[in-house]
Amino acid sequence: MIRYFTAGESHGPALSTIVEGLPAGVALRAEDINSQLARRQQGYGRGGRMKIETDRAEVLSGVRFGRSIGSPVAMVIRNRDWENWTTPMAQFEDNSGEVSKITIPRPGHADLTGFVKYGFDDIRPVIDRSSARETAARVAAGSLAKAFLSQLGIQIGSYVSSIGPAGEPLAHERLHELLDAGAETLAAESDRSEVRMLDREAEQAAIAAIDKAKADGDTLGGIVEVFITGVPLGFGSYVQHDRRLDSALAAALMSIQAIKGVEIGTAFDNSRKPGSQVHDELFAGGTEGLTRKTNRAGGIEGSMSNGQPIHLRAAMKPISSLVSPLRSFDLATLEAVQSRFERSDACAVPAAGVVAEAVVAPVIANALLEKIGGDHMQEIASRLEAYREELAHRFGMR
Repeated sequence: MIRYFTAGESHGPALSTIVEGLPAGVALRAEDINSQLARRQQGYGRGGRMKIETDRAEVLSGVRFGRSIGSPVAMVIRNRDWENWTTPMAQFEDNSGEVSKITIPRPGHADLTGFVKYGFDDIRPVIDRSSARETAARVAAGSLAKAFLSQLGIQIGSYVSSIGPAGEPLAHERLHELLDAGAETLAAESDRSEVRMLDREAEQAAIAAIDKAKADGDTLGGIVEVFITGVPLGFGSYVQHDRRLDSALAAALMSIQAIKGVEIGTAFDNSRKPGSQVHDELFAGGTEGLTRKTNRAGGIEGSMSNGQPIHLRAAMKPISSLVSPLRSFDLATLEAVQSRFERSDACAVPAAGVVAEAVVAPVIANALLEKIGGDHMQEIASRLEAYREELAHRFGMR
């Protein structure tokens, strides 16, 4: 099974990740990883850090001649900003006498709790590890799982449906047309927008809202829509809590910094309706085989994939670092003060969609491996094709 770990601080020398369990034989190019890192850096409302960094991954192991070899893949992403932080972030030289301690926690961040939990006398270590800069390593790790899935006909994509007060309809004809072509087509289309929206009126409203928030010293959050296409019926299981596909996907999304809400399909809207208007009716027979005319369940029933596109929605809170400070206190004196400002974005919702794609990829890949098994691409592909053929023969679906 695929698992990964990340290491590194926002202003340290580098971020790194080790991905274990990627099957052998997955075709990989440097572009498969670096294009995803570049996507993560885009988006209207990003801060100055994105002008400093040009993220590229150095692959140190696990790939030979353009294919995975079944051993752990180790990657490093250098922080160009490290050259400006060698004194305050020195690893072995004690520069504490030259560096001012940060003792004013920012509301909404990990600052206060991390400071107390780990016994620090300076918030800087909390700031640097809890930073969303860490997601660059997760995007690199997830890009391997995305490549693996894509080569098996399973695609992952996202778009932004709202930023602050600016939003677009939950479903429209254009979205369905894009999904029919695959989730990667959806992602490519959303990437054409500075805010990764599909609706041009909503895009302009979002840009105006970001400009206003930035002028006011404020920040904005929003909602990201993630779709996974090509997943056959039967991934995941209802028999144990830790094998439920929906819970694993929700956990992956909730692990992203500033994500505070997750739903499968239109779950919150469904909660306000009677069951007769919620559940997706089944139709069998005819040339289309087993079909549904709606997908309110978001492609998952009984914690298992049901053959429809998997639809996930993630709500991102506004970033907690504000130019216009909120009230806080000084940990050294307990005196009331204004919170401090740490360089950040006015809005990072477009980037959150790219991160969301990356973190759900290993979850789907592991559900596939649990169902199909196999250690190399040829073996896995043949088993998956046989399973799809069985579904086609029995129910007219793939």
